[in-house]
Amino acid sequence: MKSLHTCIRVKNLDKSLEFYKDAFGYKESRRRDFPDAKFTLVYLTLPGEEYELELTYNYDQEKPYDLGNGYGHIALGVDDLEGKHKELSDKGYQVTKLTGLTEGEPTYFFVIDPDGYKIEIIRL
Repeated sequence: MKSLHTCIRVKNLDKSLEFYKDAFGYKESRRRDFPDAKFTLVYLTLPGEEYELELTYNYDQEKPYDLGNGYGHIALGVDDLEGKHKELSDKGYQVTKLTGLTEGEPTYFFVIDPDGYKIEIIRL
């Protein structure tokens, strides 16, 4: 058994692609268009990884998606937590303060993507 991908639905495909590429360095690994069914799937990977983030774009989606109260977050690990926090803040992305589950040095923060999905950035 092997983990393959996580799917999130996005309202603006170009805006979401720009965010994930710019904020984290994701690369588009493949794309599948289904014009008759009115949706496109774009798969993103981080360099050196096989696991994919699938962005599903439904052509007719006019309103933002309701993320509900069941979605949690996607988590990514970085060596330089403070550096990534500063980079994302400097780029104008919505980030939370650096924090941790215990007193001591911070171990994580969150950044919000264009559709409101939370991405947790964790110190490796």
